[in-house]
Amino acid sequence: MEYLLAIGIAMFAGLLLSRLTSKLNLPDVTSYLIAGVLVGPLVLGRLQVPGLGFQSFDFVEQMGLIGDTALGFIAFSMGSEFRISALRKTGRQATVIAVIQALTATVLVDLVLVGLHLFLGDKLPVSTCLILGAIATATAPAATLMVINQYKARGPLTDILVPIVALDDAVGLVVFAVSKGIAKALIGGQQDLTGMLVSPMVEILASVALGAALGWVFSQVEKYFNSNSKRLSLAVAFVAICAGLSKLSFQIGTLHVGFSSLLVCMMCGTIFCNLCGFSEEIMQKAERWTGPLYVLFFVISGAELDLRVFADLAVVGIGVAYILARSAGKIIGASVSARAMGCQPQICKHLGITLLPQAGVALGMSVTVAAEFGAEGALIRNIVLFSVLIYELVGPSLTKMALTAAGEIRPKPVVDRKDLGA
Repeated sequence: MEYLLAIGIAMFAGLLLSRLTSKLNLPDVTSYLIAGVLVGPLVLGRLQVPGLGFQSFDFVEQMGLIGDTALGFIAFSMGSEFRISALRKTGRQATVIAVIQALTATVLVDLVLVGLHLFLGDKLPVSTCLILGAIATATAPAATLMVINQYKARGPLTDILVPIVALDDAVGLVVFAVSKGIAKALIGGQQDLTGMLVSPMVEILASVALGAALGWVFSQVEKYFNSNSKRLSLAVAFVAICAGLSKLSFQIGTLHVGFSSLLVCMMCGTIFCNLCGFSEEIMQKAERWTGPLYVLFFVISGAELDLRVFADLAVVGIGVAYILARSAGKIIGASVSARAMGCQPQICKHLGITLLPQAGVALGMSVTVAAEFGAEGALIRNIVLFSVLIYELVGPSLTKMALTAAGEIRPKPVVDRKDLGA
């Protein structure tokens, strides 16, 4: 009862706040995140009334299944953007821009934080700088897609944005794995070439292969169902299977083989959408079904934000430097690479701002580091928590502003009540 009541109150709070903040022209994502903070452990949860909000961060963590499912659907829907017909138009441009803007963010964060290291010394080790630079690559696909869907954004910027956000995470996995290996070597560990280079490539290839196989199976099984409701149920089943199988990991000699849930689900969606003639219709129905799930996902994401990181001035100072350097890297990298690829002016001008939101993937990286690097890992996690808090609350609004300035979010026509009565 306690969990169901907490979930119901969380969803209600998110929806209610979205009505209030709509008068301020804020995206729904921001409303849900703020609602999550309000029903979270540091506000409503402090009352310790069973079912009334989330009483502790452990309680919020137990809602992980909802987050895994929501991210699975988000990644699956992103896969539909990789149709061969669309890739012929933007595939090369998206790939080049995704790599360059991610690496530019990494380099700028590394340079700025290493500069801070010269003043702070052991309070900010070089290894910490390198790992934060790698985490800077990650972009939050969920928040970006929610803004696009809410305002029905359409145009060249939107068309190239979605595949870039998807490719961003693949680039981030490689950069993160390499940077983490170098960081371990700097703090006294053995420099493992396999761990630095081979393991991330194996994870990406294994995830792509597993997702492709499941997408092919989905496209074949779908032929035996004629009912739209059953096809939708089948899509839900395969997303759950993808998310579940991506949790598997095993060891082959010294090589660790794992999977990325985002890449597996995205590849499944990509293969399915290119093989199934009814895929577009199924995707549209899935988007309607997953609406409540996304509301709950973002409210829970807001409840995970630990405002206590503001109490540590060192974390705040380093976090501000990280945010400014990463933002500059994303904006400059996207603008320069878009111009080099001959993209339209509105893409060159506004793309970088739409790549600022950061959440799930970055937090996942920070959790990995926290488990492996002790006190240094805890510092990294707190800095990432601080930056995610800022990015998640401000990022969706900036994305909306950029898409509006590019002319891809159009204001709703105002209907005169006199006309309705005529």
